[in-house]
Amino acid sequence: MTEPHRPLSVVTGASSGIGLELARAFAKHGFDLVVAADGKDIHKVAAELDAEAVQADLSTAEGVKELHAQVHHRRVTALALNAGITARSDDLDRELQLIDLNCRSLVHLARLLTAQMAAAGRGRVLITASIVEAFPGPHQAAYNASKAFARSFGVSLRHELRGHGVSVTVLEPGATDTPIFAKADQETTILAAGFPKDSPTAVAEQAFEAMMAGRETVVAASITSKATHFVSRILPDPIAARLTALVTKPR
Repeated sequence: MTEPHRPLSVVTGASSGIGLELARAFAKHGFDLVVAADGKDIHKVAAELDAEAVQADLSTAEGVKELHAQVHHRRVTALALNAGITARSDDLDRELQLIDLNCRSLVHLARLLTAQMAAAGRGRVLITASIVEAFPGPHQAAYNASKAFARSFGVSLRHELRGHGVSVTVLEPGATDTPIFAKADQETTILAAGFPKDSPTAVAEQAFEAMMAGRETVVAASITSKATHFVSRILPDPIAARLTALVTKPR
C-alpha cells in the first residue's frame, strides 16, 4: 500500500493495552497517526509517537463526531476500531455504556470513515472483537454479546466493501495483559487474577500483520488463546456457559 505521502492511520482506544501497541506498530511502519481515547493519557501517547491526539468519549455520538471532524477532510489509509470496555453483569450503568461504546460507536465510526475509504478506492480496517464472541458470558454477559456483534459486523462489513478496495480484518484476542479488568472492577475473577495473559505487543503485531495482508480474521496471540477459540466453537452453549462462569464470577 504505497502512498505519495506518509499514510494516515486512526486508532481508537489507544491510551493503553492493545490500542497503544497498535499505535506503536503503525508509527514503527511509517504511518502518521491520529490516536483517540477518553482519558488525558492519550496526550502522552501522542507525544511519544509524534501523533495527533483526540480526547473524546466515543461512547457518545458527540465524541464520535468530534473524532470524525478531525479526520474527515483527510485520506485515512488504515483504521483500527479498538475502543471497548468490559462490565460485570451486576453493573447496569456500565453495561449500557459498554453497549454504546462497543457496538453503537463501532458502527457509527465505521460507517463514517469507511465511506471515505470506499470513495477513495482503498483502505484497511481492523475491528477488535475477542475470542469470547464464540460463547456465552455469565457474569459479563453484555461484553461477550458485544464481541459477537463486533465480529459479525466486521465480517459483514468486509463483504460490503470488498468491491471498493477496502479490506476489513476482525481481531480476536484472548485474555490479554491490559487494564480492562481493573477498570470494570473484575480483578477478583479467576480470568483476571489467575489466568495466563497474552502480551498486548504480540497481539498488536499479529493484528497489524493480518490487517496489512487483508486477512478476514486473526486469533491472537498465544497457542492457548488459539486453542481456547477452537474449543469454544465446538462446545455446546450450556457447557461453555458453565465453564465460563467458573472464571468470570467475582470472588
